[in-house]
Amino acid sequence: MQELILKLEKFWDIVVHVWNHGYLGVDIGTIIEAIAIVVLFLALRQVFAFLVISVLKRWVEKSKTDLDDEVLNSLEDPIKFVPVVLGIFLAGEHLPLSGRLDELVSHVVLSLVTFNIFWGLVRVVEPFSFLLNKLEKIFTPAMVQWIKKGVKLAFVFLGGAAILETWGIKVGPLVAGLGLFGVAVALGAQDMFKNLIGGFLVIAEKRFHPGDWIKVDGIVEGTVEDIGFRSTMIRRFDKAPVYVPNSKLADNAVTNFSAMTHRRIYWMIGVEYDTTIEQLKEIRDGIYDFV
Repeated sequence: MQELILKLEKFWDIVVHVWNHGYLGVDIGTIIEAIAIVVLFLALRQVFAFLVISVLKRWVEKSKTDLDDEVLNSLEDPIKFVPVVLGIFLAGEHLPLSGRLDELVSHVVLSLVTFNIFWGLVRVVEPFSFLLNKLEKIFTPAMVQWIKKGVKLAFVFLGGAAILETWGIKVGPLVAGLGLFGVAVALGAQDMFKNLIGGFLVIAEKRFHPGDWIKVDGIVEGTVEDIGFRSTMIRRFDKAPVYVPNSKLADNAVTNFSAMTHRRIYWMIGVEYDTTIEQLKEIRDGIYDFV
């Protein structure tokens, strides 16, 4: 019996040792508390977002413009992500970390904060796009849409570069080091660049716009819905979408039926052989008045 008690005490000492030392020198109790902090902030994410957005909505409702309302709506998801980042930050501060582990947690938090900021910037491009809409006097609506997409891509690139800088990765030397790799990629991505240039030419030459009824010889006929960087989406009359590479639109003959100034209709009307000239004239005049 005494021997059993000694073994149980030894087992308990092992449990206490594991509990106190846990993982990487952090006791399990502290790790559980840190996890609880993250879970708590995840659970309170919706409540936090509701309270913050409600306060901001009451504030923006006092203005006479709709711009601030649209900006707030676009920032709703980034605002909901703030408690997640805050929970991870507080959990990291709660853990007695040092050295490389503390640096790792700091980099993770900085990366998440940077991601959230640039995510918000990408989202607010759309509400402020009315400024770009004024360029439609100079550019086509499709080109303005390209500019909007370009601004969003610029924010995505800058955000990615900022996150890499957070981890000590210099973007400039990285881009320079990828020069030879870029040449190889360019050789293998000729079609992509052809489509990009083809799309730019289509927009610059104003061959057609979204909403136009076009026919690409030997490829498709339908209504243009979107002109993208790589392809153009044309919806056929049976409602099936067709994605045509922009290079095909640049290399093939395109008929734009929406740009017709007049329409010629072939219509054969059958009449009886005993129809008189006066009746034919009456039919002709009726059709003329109808058209």
